[in-house]
Amino acid sequence: WSKFRFRVPGELTRQMASKGSVAVDGVSLTLVDVEKEWFSVALIPHTLKVTTLGTRGVGDRVNIETDVLAKYVERQLAWRNE
Repeated sequence: WSKFRFRVPGELTRQMASKGSVAVDGVSLTLVDVEKEWFSVALIPHTLKVTTLGTRGVGDRVNIETDVLAKYVERQLAWRNE
């Protein structure tokens, strides 16, 4: 397996948790580590072979989508604090 690390704004990592889900370029993956401005995922050879992730290089831009449930929770907490 290969471990990939992605740098993202803190607004996105607030919606992430280790063992949770994230989509990278439309590929649903399990989060390994989550820090303030980055997260990592582990990819097996099959995933690298059958998705665009196997052709990505350091510095390439990717589309990141956080878990929809995390977005709802964050929104509810923000409204509660207003």
